[in-house]
Amino acid sequence: MTTYIITRHAGSLDWLKQRGVEGEWIYHMEITDIARLQPGDTVIGTLPIPVVAAVCAAGARYLHLTVDVDAENRGKELSTTTLDRFGARLEAFHVTPVDDGKKISTIKDRNNGGEIS
Repeated sequence: MTTYIITRHAGSLDWLKQRGVEGEWIYHMEITDIARLQPGDTVIGTLPIPVVAAVCAAGARYLHLTVDVDAENRGKELSTTTLDRFGARLEAFHVTPVDDGKKISTIKDRNNGGEIS
């Protein structure tokens, strides 16, 4: 069983290492990378939902690096100290796509008060 750490952020990698989490570091994971996963592997990161669903479908465990970052610090490189300040933690998720037959035809744009069709 292999642990894959998916991140492009040095602070996140350092934060995990400080907690004894080790694994194969991958800068970016795409749907096409899922073929390398084996049942029982662990994937750690902040991946898009479709990628997480594919990870879970492959039989791997997904741990999300959750960080409650405020708006001012979004998009910035965060140190291990800053990650701790924002409550960084690993949370296990299992994602399965659901086709409920419902289609979204209109999305409300709460930022501009209009609709997106």
